[in-house]
Amino acid sequence: MKRVLGPLLLILLIIGVGAAIYFSANQQIALRQVTTIHGLIGSEKEEFFLDPKVIAALRKGGLEVQVDKAGSRTIATTPDLAKYDFVFPSGVPAAAKIRQDHKSAKAYDTFFTPIAVASWKPIADILVANGMATKQNGYYTLDMQKYLEAVQTNKRWSDLSQNSQYNVNKSILMISTDVRKSNSAAMYLSLASFVANGNNVVQSDQDIQTVLPVVESLFLKQGFSEYSSEVPFEDYLSMGMGKSPMVIIYESQFISRAAVPNGLSSDMVLIYPQPTIYSKHTLIALTAGGEKLGDLLLNDPDLQRLAVEHGFRNTHMDIFQQVKKDRNLSLPDNLVDVVDPPSYEMLEKMIQQIESKYQ
Repeated sequence: MKRVLGPLLLILLIIGVGAAIYFSANQQIALRQVTTIHGLIGSEKEEFFLDPKVIAALRKGGLEVQVDKAGSRTIATTPDLAKYDFVFPSGVPAAAKIRQDHKSAKAYDTFFTPIAVASWKPIADILVANGMATKQNGYYTLDMQKYLEAVQTNKRWSDLSQNSQYNVNKSILMISTDVRKSNSAAMYLSLASFVANGNNVVQSDQDIQTVLPVVESLFLKQGFSEYSSEVPFEDYLSMGMGKSPMVIIYESQFISRAAVPNGLSSDMVLIYPQPTIYSKHTLIALTAGGEKLGDLLLNDPDLQRLAVEHGFRNTHMDIFQQVKKDRNLSLPDNLVDVVDPPSYEMLEKMIQQIESKYQ
């Protein structure tokens, strides 16, 4: 028995050591095959890139992604992007500007999200009672023309009828980020300027002079504004209706928050401006590593699913519907009344003129 057992144990030991060496070698090879790349992104995508599931999916695809964050206008006007493999702003105008300056760069339209308004059921019901909003199936739509008229005439919540739950002497005004720095505010400006221009995209200096008296007050009346859409949304979540009755956000933020246990209260609702506007997330690849990331985000099933789980929309409507069901959200599958933003040059001119009036 000993004569048989001894050689058998030796064989098993050799097999075990060999297997350990094999798997260790494979692991080292896999590690060497992972390329580290650096990107400059809009802050609304930071949570996505920090998700351990996203990190694992990217490593499986051969990438480790490190990111810095900045406002999309800052990204579009950063003169030296040499240290980055990709830039990932929000919104078509910023992406178009970067592509103008880097003509050989490849662009990847990865996912998108509509601009929406984080609000409260009592606020939304007051707007409905006063003909400014319409109640849909679990969400609301806001008549942007009537909203702009209310801001222009300095209408206050105390001026509205059936306002017992919010009878305050505050202007009816949506809170946004700083239009000088942030894409969500720039998309808000794009949308408001379209409505103020007779439902036409601003295309000339004359159009700008027509809309400026209407749209500039949306931002100048707010006072101090944050550069990132995360901050006013966190105020909305933590400080309540008194501080934040209506906040311009990305729909993706609301959907993502719904994944957190008790992340949203029962009276928190989304209001969709009508018309509304999409914020498209276009990755601009500056190196081969950036191109690999763009291909993964477009074609890897796990990453596409994870993008939807983080609240973004893409071509996978079935996943979007399942996420809504799992998180008990009643949101529109499709938005019909969607407008295009102006060109980067026209948007920049509007922002500069508003910027000149800040104290």
